[in-house]
Amino acid sequence: MSRVAPTIPFLLNGAELLAEPSGALYWPARETLIVADLHLEKGSHFARRGQLLPPYDSRTTLSLIEDAIARRRPRRLIALGDSFHDADAAERLAPDDRGRIARLTRSVEWIWIAGNHDPAPPGELGGHVVTEALADGPLVFRHEALTSPAAGEISGHYHPKAAVTQRGRRIAARCFVEDGRRAILPAFGAYTGGLNVLDPAIARLYAIGFRVHLLGPRKVYSFPKSRLLRE
Repeated sequence: MSRVAPTIPFLLNGAELLAEPSGALYWPARETLIVADLHLEKGSHFARRGQLLPPYDSRTTLSLIEDAIARRRPRRLIALGDSFHDADAAERLAPDDRGRIARLTRSVEWIWIAGNHDPAPPGELGGHVVTEALADGPLVFRHEALTSPAAGEISGHYHPKAAVTQRGRRIAARCFVEDGRRAILPAFGAYTGGLNVLDPAIARLYAIGFRVHLLGPRKVYSFPKSRLLRE
C-alpha cells in the first residue's frame, strides 16, 4: 500500500523533513524551505534558439515560491542550484520578475547555491551565494550529489521522476528520492523535465535501495523502489 498525505514526513540523518506536493522540502527545526532547479528564464533561452515556448516560466515559478513562503513562513530559503537557466538569464528577466525576486530575497534569509547552469548566481538580486555546499547540523546542502556516500546530503540536479501502476493505471510524476541518509529533490521550475529514478545516474547513488515520494496535485504518495516502473 502507498502512504498518502498532504505532506510526507521522513527522517534524513536524524532530521525530520516534510516533502510537499509543490516539490519544496521543509525543515521545521530550522524553519527552512528548500527548493531545487528553478531554471528561471529557460523559456527565453530556448526562444533565442528558435524553439518558441510561452514566456511565462519565471512568472509561474516565482508564484509557486511565493505560495510556498506564504504557506510555511520560513526564516530561511535555500535554492539548491540551477536557479537560473544560464549565465545571462538574470539579464532577461522582466522588470516585474526582477522586483519579485528582490522582494523575496529581502523577506527571508535567502541562500543561492551555485549549480552547473549558474556557477555564479547574480548577487544584485539579493540573497547570499554559496559556491560549493552549506552544512547545518545533521544536513548538508549542495547542487549535485557526491558519488561517494554523504550522510545528510540534500541535493537537486537530476530532476528525479518516477512511474508506478496504481489501481490499474500508470502514473508518472516528479518525485523526491531518499534512503534516510541522502535525498534528491524534484525540479521546482515550471519548464523542467525529469530523469527516471531507475536510471543508473540516480540509482547508483543508492546502493541499498530507496523510497520515492511522488508529487500529486494535492498530496504526496510514497512508494518503495520495488514498486517503480522503468520508462
